[in-house]
Amino acid sequence: MRDAYHEELDSIGDGLVEMARLVGSAIGRATTAILDADLKLAEAVIAGDAKVDDLQRDLEARAIALLARQQPVATDLRIVVTSLRMSADLERSGDLAQHVAKLARLRFPETAVPRDLHSTVLEMGQLAQRLMAKAGEVLITKDVDLALQLEQDDDAMDLLHRALFQHLMDDRWQHGIETAVDVTLLGRYYERFADHAVSVAKRVVYLVTGEHADELGHSAAQGDAAEAQ
Repeated sequence: MRDAYHEELDSIGDGLVEMARLVGSAIGRATTAILDADLKLAEAVIAGDAKVDDLQRDLEARAIALLARQQPVATDLRIVVTSLRMSADLERSGDLAQHVAKLARLRFPETAVPRDLHSTVLEMGQLAQRLMAKAGEVLITKDVDLALQLEQDDDAMDLLHRALFQHLMDDRWQHGIETAVDVTLLGRYYERFADHAVSVAKRVVYLVTGEHADELGHSAAQGDAAEAQ
């Protein structure tokens, strides 16, 4: 009975890894769709989000069933509850990738991104995909050090996001209000996607250690300061 119970816990973890894989792929393909004005690819990303939603609903149902049947305690309870929260992060990430694809569809056959911002948006898309791939690796390995790195990696996304806004606020902006709104939304989608990847990694830290990632970072900083004295 307990073997079946732990197999079910493992299958929930596998579901999270699959969700991370799907949404990471989705944000990469959505980025290509919006930069290349690729309607077919945009439609594929939009339709593909249904699979992420199905996985999230299935994972949630299995987690709730485990809570009802087994009444897990301590570590096992933490796994189930944390898994529910991570699935919500991943489902929202899929929605954000879909938003990028929907914007590509809305502006087709034109592109929502001016040529002079293509490289910045491409970099944001690639970084978002890498962050989610790393979050997926953290889900598999439960590597706390790797999980903590994601927040530092996310700083690069924040810098790109700020650079996008600086471009929008430049007096030389010549692409109009509609394009400015599109670019503002895109920047927000990528920035939030990255935040969800970081959130997944932080939840893994809590799952493994029982402590929140921010608390661990604070403790590490105090330790470094003590060693320096």
